[in-house]
Amino acid sequence: MIESLREFTEGLPDLVQWLAVVLAGAIPFVESYFGSVIGILAGVNPVVAVVAAIVGNVVSMTVLVLGAARAREAALRNREQTSSPKRQKLKRMFDKYGVAGVSLLGQTVLPSQITSLAMVSFGASKTAVIRWQIVSIILWGVLFGVLATLGVDLVA
Repeated sequence: MIESLREFTEGLPDLVQWLAVVLAGAIPFVESYFGSVIGILAGVNPVVAVVAAIVGNVVSMTVLVLGAARAREAALRNREQTSSPKRQKLKRMFDKYGVAGVSLLGQTVLPSQITSLAMVSFGASKTAVIRWQIVSIILWGVLFGVLATLGVDLVA
């Protein structure tokens, strides 16, 4: 899939390649880190590729977090607040690492969109989730952009 996205981006006119990188960054599991790599490998200026991938990832994550927060609020209004043992265990795990820890390290396991939704479902502040996810998306995007610029093979 990464190779197909790179080829698609590479085949576009130079002036719209950044838009393909924005769209790639919005895709779960591609996100800012592989979106940056795709753009750089397609010949987009590394700074433009990283920024475009970050923007795509941030926009998709933010839309999902805001939607999940609304859905959670509606669900809580319409039901009793009882917690199952499994949910309590998940909540304790979340409490142990917090929004910052899950945001920064969660992308090694799941896309930011999924970890964001999970955190909001556990009752984390949507503002805190969005802020920490933006920090994480920027860090991962820049890291992979730098590695791709240096020629490290990240998609093999």
